[in-house]
Amino acid sequence: MTHYLYAMPGSLYSGKARAYLRKQRIDFEERAPSHPRFDEARKSIGRWIIPVLETPDGRFIQDGSDIIAYGEAAGLARLPAYAGGPVQRLVGLIFELFGGEGMVRPAMHYRWNFDAENIPFLSQDFTGPMVLGGDAAARAESFAASSGRMRQAARIFGVNADSAPLIEASYAQFLKLFEAHLETQPYLLGGAPSLGDYGLFAPLHAHLARDPHPATLMKTTAWRVWRWVERMYAPNQDAGEYGEVAQALVEGDAVPDTVKALLSYVAEDYLPEVEAFMAFFNAAAGAPEVEAGAVIGGRPGQRVIGFTEFDWRGVKLTVGVFPYRVWLLQKVQDAFDAMAPADQARAAALMAETGLSRMVELKPVRRVERADNREVWGS
Repeated sequence: MTHYLYAMPGSLYSGKARAYLRKQRIDFEERAPSHPRFDEARKSIGRWIIPVLETPDGRFIQDGSDIIAYGEAAGLARLPAYAGGPVQRLVGLIFELFGGEGMVRPAMHYRWNFDAENIPFLSQDFTGPMVLGGDAAARAESFAASSGRMRQAARIFGVNADSAPLIEASYAQFLKLFEAHLETQPYLLGGAPSLGDYGLFAPLHAHLARDPHPATLMKTTAWRVWRWVERMYAPNQDAGEYGEVAQALVEGDAVPDTVKALLSYVAEDYLPEVEAFMAFFNAAAGAPEVEAGAVIGGRPGQRVIGFTEFDWRGVKLTVGVFPYRVWLLQKVQDAFDAMAPADQARAAALMAETGLSRMVELKPVRRVERADNREVWGS
C-alpha cells in the first residue's frame, strides 16, 4: 500500500519525514508540490506547506513530527523513533525541538549568504520540482520569487550582518561536539536512529549538507557528521566503519557524556530564545475570548504571531514567535511530567547537569494543540 510524500529535495522539514520513511522501509513515492494532487492536499490543510504525507486511505498528514507519529502509531516502524527508556525519549524530544527549530539560524545563513557558490545550485534545486518543463525565463521568475521570500524569512530567524560571524562560530562548535560523539556511536543514542536524529537531520541535510558552501565545510571539517547524514538517508545501517554494531540504543536508558556535551550546547545556544518566545507567548495567550480549537493567529497561513528580542552570544536578536515551537516544547514537558518519580529524578538531574532545567519549567499558560494539521488554542 503506497504512501505519497509531497516534498522537495532542498526542503528542511521534508528531509526529516523522508529519512524516517526510508529508515522504516515504508513504501512511498515522492511527488513534487507541482503535482496536480497536491492542490487537494493544500485545500485540506488550508495553507501551502510541505511536507505532506498522503496515506493509502487518502488522508493528508502535514508536518514531520506528525508523520513520524503516524508511522509509529500505525505499526509501520521497524526501528521505532520512540524507542529507549524515558530519559532517552526525553533527550530525543529535546533534539527534535532544537534540530528543527534551533538550527534554522545556521541553515538559513549558510544557504542565503554565500551566493557565489550556492546560487547556481539553488536556482535549479528550487525550480526543478516547481517548474516542470519550464523554460529558462519561467525558472528565473520562480526562483526570484521563492528566494526573495526565503531571504526575508532568514531575517525572521535572526540572520543578519551582526549575527553572521557568531552563527558561524556557533555552528563550528556544534560540528565539533557532534563529530566527537560520532567517533564512537553511529547515531545520537547508539546503534539505531531515534527521534533526536530525525530532528537534527532536518537542517543538517537539506541546507548544510546539500548546498555547496556548507556541504564543503561539513565534508572538510566534520567527516563523521557528513557520514551520519548519508547514514540517516540509507535504508540499511550503513555504519561499516564502526564494525559490528547492534541496531539498538544504549542500554540502561543511559545518556553518553558526548550527548550531555551536546545538551549543554543546546542550553547555551537555544535556551535564551526559548525563554524569550515563551515570555512573549504567555503574554499573548491569556485572552479568554479566544475559544479553544481556534486557529492561532486567526488563519492557518499565519505561522508567526509576533516578534521578540533576546541576547544571544553578545548581540541582540529579534526573531519571530512560532506557536509550533511551543507545541514541540510542550512535548518535552509532557514527557517529563509523565515520568515515574525515579525516572523523573534522573531526568531532572540530567537537565540540571546540562543547564536545561528551564526547558521543563517554562510552561505555557495556554496549551497549543495540533488539529486538522494546524496549530490551535488549547484550554
